[in-house]
Amino acid sequence: ILGLEPDERARKGLFLAFQYPVEIPGVSNANFLRAALNARQPEGEEIEATDFYAKLYEEMDKLEMSRSFTARAVNEGFSGGEKKRAEIFQMAMLEPTMCILDETDSGLDIDALKVVSDGVNLLRDPSRAVIVITHYQRLLEHIVPDTVHVLSKGQIVKSGDKSLALELEEKGYADIIAAAA
Repeated sequence: ILGLEPDERARKGLFLAFQYPVEIPGVSNANFLRAALNARQPEGEEIEATDFYAKLYEEMDKLEMSRSFTARAVNEGFSGGEKKRAEIFQMAMLEPTMCILDETDSGLDIDALKVVSDGVNLLRDPSRAVIVITHYQRLLEHIVPDTVHVLSKGQIVKSGDKSLALELEEKGYADIIAAAA
């Protein structure tokens, strides 16, 4: 997968939510999502506008988003919470099979954390893997993990259930990383 271009990775079902999502001035959220969905269609095919907007509004309703969001430029002038909610919305629209959420709790206040977590939980599905990268237990109070992994120098050095996250919160990473070395 490392040798593939980003659009090829997306076509294979991979989705990445960034710690710091970038702004795309001049491109509305609706146009961005329609282009992304059309890029995944077979050559020469496009999603019908009525089907696209039906799905767009259905997912917006699930995430309790204002219709005005569709006309706003991607992440331009968004708060941290709005940017993260926008990525969860993108994830809902694109229906990937593998989602990587890189520190999706970064920069969120308590209310935004709950909204984003609720969105992730709505998208949990046995046919979808979600990797949530975080350094803080507080996110895992809202998105309860099936499995917790500790990574050090690109390697998984310890795995466990949600109790491992509680242990890390209490004791830190040092002992686990030292034991792995």
